[in-house]
Amino acid sequence: MELDTKNLLKQGFSEFKIPENHEITINSDTFGEVGKSKIDALKTSISEIHEMIQGREKLSRKIHEEGENLKSEIRGYLSENEKMQIASSDPTREKNDLRHKKIEISELQMNEKIGCWKDIALLKKELREYERELTEKEERIKMFNKIMSEDEN
Repeated sequence: MELDTKNLLKQGFSEFKIPENHEITINSDTFGEVGKSKIDALKTSISEIHEMIQGREKLSRKIHEEGENLKSEIRGYLSENEKMQIASSDPTREKNDLRHKKIEISELQMNEKIGCWKDIALLKKELREYERELTEKEERIKMFNKIMSEDEN
């Protein structure tokens, strides 16, 4: 038994008739509003990501500055007490502990720089995706508007 696909297609499509006196119209204003809201949302997201990048950079600078201040205080304390004997049972141990703290602070600063770089790289990747999507949406709307203006003429 062989199927007659041509007849099946004809019969299947014959059920779908478009009324003769009715035209399908697309309201460009409605479409534009939907597209505009999506574009506005993308612009808002892009703006927020820019703010997040700036905030992350500011936080990183602040952490670095505070670390430098702590290291400076330790250096000052060590240099002041270099000539004087520190009033403790083991002055050498105390000095070594302070030097070790300076190293820990430097490590923290390096880790912060790396963490900041990674965070900003991820934010910029997300930013590029949103910017690409925004560009595509704006181009689609321009093309749609162009098509709609050609149809009106």
